[in-house]
Amino acid sequence: MVGFGDVERVVAGLPGTVEAERHGMQTWTVGGKAYAWVRPFSKADLKRFGEETPPEGPILALTVEDLAEKEAVLAARAGDGFFTIPHFDGYAAVLVQLDKVSERVLEEALLDAWLVHAPADVAKTHLGQGYPLR
Repeated sequence: MVGFGDVERVVAGLPGTVEAERHGMQTWTVGGKAYAWVRPFSKADLKRFGEETPPEGPILALTVEDLAEKEAVLAARAGDGFFTIPHFDGYAAVLVQLDKVSERVLEEALLDAWLVHAPADVAKTHLGQGYPLR
């Protein structure tokens, strides 16, 4: 339902966000740390899917606070296109199939990912401007 243009629009409104390139992929950082990045499947990822069809469309990776938060997000948002792959085992991040997520869910997920690394004073000021979205 959304695409990378929507991602770019949302992150443009998150203070301190810097667009960079990491491993050849478009990445958004705050406080020098990546919170969202384009994440196509590697050949190894595709091989791990075996007979299963991998999710299609544009894929975005997002950081989460910790592994407990990752499990909570996956449980709450599995129907919204949120998932993980073996490469992300033990890593506090989730993957999002953009063509299955609504604009509102994307905005909330990007804000949550941004908050993981945003400097406290910047986050407090931003949240005081009427955020979070929920």
